[in-house]
Amino acid sequence: MKILVINNQLEQKHIELIKAATAETNNSVAFYNSEAEIPESNFDADIIYGFAPSIVKTSKKLKWLCVPWAGVDSIMSPGYFANDDCLLTNSAGAYGVSIAEHMIAVSLVMMRRLDEFFDETRNGKWLLPRPQKSLKDCRITVLGTGDIGTTFAKRAKAFEPAKITGVCRSGKASQAVYDEVLPVSKLEQILPKTDLLAMSLPATPETKNIMSKEKLSLLPKGAYIVNVGRGSAIDEDALAELLESGHLAGAALDVFQKEPLPQESKLWKTKNLLITPHVAGNMTLAYTKNKNVEMFIEDLHNFSAGKPLRYLVDRKLGY
Repeated sequence: MKILVINNQLEQKHIELIKAATAETNNSVAFYNSEAEIPESNFDADIIYGFAPSIVKTSKKLKWLCVPWAGVDSIMSPGYFANDDCLLTNSAGAYGVSIAEHMIAVSLVMMRRLDEFFDETRNGKWLLPRPQKSLKDCRITVLGTGDIGTTFAKRAKAFEPAKITGVCRSGKASQAVYDEVLPVSKLEQILPKTDLLAMSLPATPETKNIMSKEKLSLLPKGAYIVNVGRGSAIDEDALAELLESGHLAGAALDVFQKEPLPQESKLWKTKNLLITPHVAGNMTLAYTKNKNVEMFIEDLHNFSAGKPLRYLVDRKLGY
């Protein structure tokens, strides 16, 4: 079988690992930095590790697409794949460490008001301490208990919070990590008891606007929000309103309804809002790159042996 790898973030050691795996499974492989480099002679590939829309949308020969990221909502529309039977896997599981560290970092920045100190010291100001909050004794709700949410919860636990509650579709998650796990149907019950809401949801019809104005208003005065899942999960206008009024003490958004965030967006100047340009994940950590390649190679062996793919996306669920 013919394999195409399209990824300009891989290091030579990763390329050698993939070459070895393709040789072991009696496949051929070609590496490209971008889709534009792929010659038409390789448009008949059987497997793609990376992304090449022109092939995915036209080739009925493509058997398996492995995308090197977690979210797949942008390619889930009906008819996107020329071959409806093409298998789709993602790299959910490779980004937990990177994104969880980002979530811890922005939570501390907000609660310790470090952004204020940074701004002041850059302007040569030396001001007195001010009231701060802590992750210790904090009531944390993790909305989305997949790899990212659970990896965050494991790290947050070391800060000795009062309680960590997981909320997910099934209402089932690792009891070793969470003090309590609730189904989404009970979200409204836990929000008034939440000091920090950590969101890492995929984009699905069920998660769209899940944090509506009504639900955001259920959070107690002084609560914080971190969202690293998808921007479609939050009513951005309502969030801005609650931040400006002082009801919410802070929010950190890495994802938005429109990306890049339009220059005319009110969010740029919303009070107590930390904005990062969708950089919580990405293949920027050595661990992420290594894990990403490791997952592809694992499923390459599964695919070649006719075994089920471990990281297969459920197209009905959207993740």
